[in-house]
Amino acid sequence: MDITGVNRNEIYRYLGAKGGVSPDETMRAFTEDVLRELSGKVRPGHVSLVVPLTVTPEDRIDMTCMQIRSKSLFRNLRGCDEALLFAATLGDGADFLIRRYEKTDMARAAVCQAASAAMIEAYCDEINDAWKKEYKEKGCFLRPRFSCGYGDFPLTCQKRFLEVLQADKRLGIRLTEGLLMVPTKSVTAVIGIGSLQQHEKDTGR
Repeated sequence: MDITGVNRNEIYRYLGAKGGVSPDETMRAFTEDVLRELSGKVRPGHVSLVVPLTVTPEDRIDMTCMQIRSKSLFRNLRGCDEALLFAATLGDGADFLIRRYEKTDMARAAVCQAASAAMIEAYCDEINDAWKKEYKEKGCFLRPRFSCGYGDFPLTCQKRFLEVLQADKRLGIRLTEGLLMVPTKSVTAVIGIGSLQQHEKDTGR
C-alpha cells in the first residue's frame, strides 16, 4: 500500500500527542519504519453496493435490504435518494504484526496499532475521493460516510450490513460475538447519494 497519503499527525494523535506538540526526529523515523513494514504486509480491499433509499420524517430509513431507525443517520442522509453501502479492510497483515510485537516490543506494537488505524482511514478517504469525483460528473453529491455505532446508528446493524455486502466471502471480514470486526482494521459505512441540482435548489445556491 502506498503510504504517501497516510496522515502522520493522526498517528501521533492516536499515540496521545497533544495539539501543537511535534514528535522528535527519533519518533518520526520510528513511525516511518513501522509504516514501511506495514505497507508490505497489508492487503487493502473494499466492496460496495448502491441501493435505493427512502427517508421519512419519523427517522425511518429504508435501504431495501435494511430498515433502520436512527436520528443521526437520518440527518446524514436527508436529501438523498440512494445509499452506497461500503466495507473496507487492510486484511489480516496488520493484526498479525500487532500481535507479534505485543509479545516482543510493546512500543512498536503501539505504533503499529496507531499507524494501521491511520492507514485504513487514508484508504477509505482515497476511495471516497474517487467516488466524489465520479458522482459529481453524474450530477450527484455524496454525504460523508457514516458508520454503525456512530450516534444512535446501532452497532447491531453491523451483522446485516456485512451479510448484504458478502464481506466475509469477498473480503474475509468476520464479526465477533461482541460485534467487533476481524480483521480489526476494517470499516463499514453508509454514504448518501443525492442530486446536486436538487441540493442546490433546496439550499438556494
